[in-house]
Amino acid sequence: MAKKVVATLKVAGGKDWAKVIRAVKSPKSGAYTFREEMVPVDKVQEYIASGTK
Repeated sequence: MAKKVVATLKVAGGKDWAKVIRAVKSPKSGAYTFREEMVPVDKVQEYIASGTK
């Protein structure tokens, strides 16, 4: 099943997207969690500079 997903991303323009993983600190507990999002390659720097959404 994983091969099918990878093949679909290649055909559908998957190279135009990047996975961004950001550490987000919880205000309640102080623990860090990791947030993964798919962002267009040309918007990665803007996304990182913008902070949390």
